[in-house]
Amino acid sequence: MSERIFIGVAWPYANGPLHMGHIAGCYLAADIFARYHRMKGNEVLMVSGSDAHGTPITIRADQEKVEPQVVLERYHALFLDTWERLGITFDLFTTTHTDNHQRVVQDFFTRLLEAGYIYPDTMLLAYCAGCVRFLPDRYVEGTCPHCANARARGDQCDSCGHTLDPIDLVNPRCSICGETPEFRDSEHFFLRLSAFQDPLLEWMAQYEHWRPNVANSTRGFLHGGLKDRAITRDLTWGVPLPLDGYEGKRIYVWFEAVIGYLSAAIEWAQRNGDGSEWESFWKDANTRSYYFIGKDNIPFHSIIWPAMLMGYGGLNLPYDVPANEFLSLESRKFSTSQDWAVWVPDYLDRYDPDPLRYLLSINMPETGDTDFSWAEFVRRNNDELVATYGNLVNRVLRFTYRNFDGTIPPDAAAPGEAEQALLDTAREAMAGVDNSLAHTRFRAGITQAFSLAQETNRYLDTRAPWLAIRENRADAACSLTTAIKAINCLKVLLAPYLPFSSQKLHEFLGFDGSASDESWDADALFDAIRPGGPLRNPAALYTKLDTEVAEQESGRLGVPA
Repeated sequence: MSERIFIGVAWPYANGPLHMGHIAGCYLAADIFARYHRMKGNEVLMVSGSDAHGTPITIRADQEKVEPQVVLERYHALFLDTWERLGITFDLFTTTHTDNHQRVVQDFFTRLLEAGYIYPDTMLLAYCAGCVRFLPDRYVEGTCPHCANARARGDQCDSCGHTLDPIDLVNPRCSICGETPEFRDSEHFFLRLSAFQDPLLEWMAQYEHWRPNVANSTRGFLHGGLKDRAITRDLTWGVPLPLDGYEGKRIYVWFEAVIGYLSAAIEWAQRNGDGSEWESFWKDANTRSYYFIGKDNIPFHSIIWPAMLMGYGGLNLPYDVPANEFLSLESRKFSTSQDWAVWVPDYLDRYDPDPLRYLLSINMPETGDTDFSWAEFVRRNNDELVATYGNLVNRVLRFTYRNFDGTIPPDAAAPGEAEQALLDTAREAMAGVDNSLAHTRFRAGITQAFSLAQETNRYLDTRAPWLAIRENRADAACSLTTAIKAINCLKVLLAPYLPFSSQKLHEFLGFDGSASDESWDADALFDAIRPGGPLRNPAALYTKLDTEVAEQESGRLGVPA
């Protein structure tokens, strides 16, 4: 029976290109998950978009002396290009600066206001006399009161993950001019988050499948006590309040952006011609909703967004929030402000997408921080993609193509115990990767797939069809056909991870159409390899990289390889 899967992915700020840390944090995992479920025949909706109203956009606009809209349009176009080149398959990647999004956010605000979950009150906000303005939270920096990080922002500390208000910071300063702001009263609207503490604890108790890092941090926040939070600010860029008399205020981005998951689903349905189609993903209790984010966004998706949904009523709560930890670069944290990053568009200008997808999959920071280094990238590309998997495909298909007139070998000998053992291993791999991907264990899944490649190589080393063909052509044909059946399974197992090379392999094996349309069924994949079936002249799946690549790329960063 097919399932319905909703996948919401973190909304990147449209203030600069994406770097590898962003991809490892959530986008690659979400794409692998979506591709897998589509291959399983499940109904999938994966959405996200450019966060248009975050203060990083206005900061960039201020620096460039342009309107925020200019910054948004530039980087939104760059994101769309990056997704296409990297193979990230959103059903809709929109922005939070659409009329549809504004309507949905204002409806959400109004519903919660009428239910008593939003209320007006005054709060102290940072005002910079030097800039003559109230400062958005991210324009205020200072020392975190929880962990003493000196670079905490007024909305959150990236070091310890605590959500903050600017007044919480020790020694606050304006990030624009450096002056110490004063705090003045201003009327705003608050989300009654405290009302949801017990309902959230009860809701969380039913989900034992959450990753430990997500479950533990969420319980920690809840047991520490939830405080009501202001959801409006004195701004002119963003979603206006649906109330008279508040023209100089906007709905604050942390409240507004998560509603984008709902507004994007509604926009997707409207674009598809059935305006109600989104409801099956949001109102059918059998639909499972997954939110792929980085660990710095956990409380917004495991506490605040569920609370908002509870208050609104009638919409599905998250089933899982499989947040990844952080990826570092050459043992240092990614930093856009210090230009310590590998920008994905730059990578794609020089290298193929699948090697990056492979390294970030096998090294995905699922349960702890991991590191990217160029030396490791080159090593894994050459030793694993090229030597283990690519060489397996190349030597089997090239030898078969040359020696059997470009076809799957006809007149093969009957398979023996060794052949049956390899096919059983392939069946086990299909089941194992299936289970891993269903439970968002992406590192385990790709490791299991490559174990099948290694086992197939061992089988070929034992059977040695390139030697056997001299004396027993039928026996060699049997070995090659068995290996090709295992390779056909590998094509499917790796299609969610390595879609570009899986498609190439699909075509080398003589098939038309898309590798992603293949059945996740080992026996069906075995049966598709028919004696006499046509092959296409194969080429290398992957390119071996010179060790100088690591030196060159490390040199761009200013570090030794």
